[in-house]
Amino acid sequence: MDELRLEGLLHDALRPVEPPQRMSDRLHDTFSAISEAAASELSGWADELTASEMESLRDPRNWVRPVVAVAAGGLATGALVVVGFRRRSRQRSRLGEVLNETRSRTGL
Repeated sequence: MDELRLEGLLHDALRPVEPPQRMSDRLHDTFSAISEAAASELSGWADELTASEMESLRDPRNWVRPVVAVAAGGLATGALVVVGFRRRSRQRSRLGEVLNETRSRTGL
């Protein structure tokens, strides 16, 4: 009897918890803002360069600003993709649950 109770407790404790939709929306908005800021930083940086600054780009020490912007934009965009996939998969699983419940009620 204790084994069944322990198994039930473990099952309840280790059940995955889905984040609230509000949190997902906030993450999406934050990552979108970071991606847009990185893109505008790169765009503004490229527009500001003079001919001598373009020449100085041959020195890797001058690559910090564009590398940081590309990295931040890439990470934020990757996170947006992950959040979008999770959101879509959660919606599909809920739709599947509704379909299964409807099938079981109607006997189809």
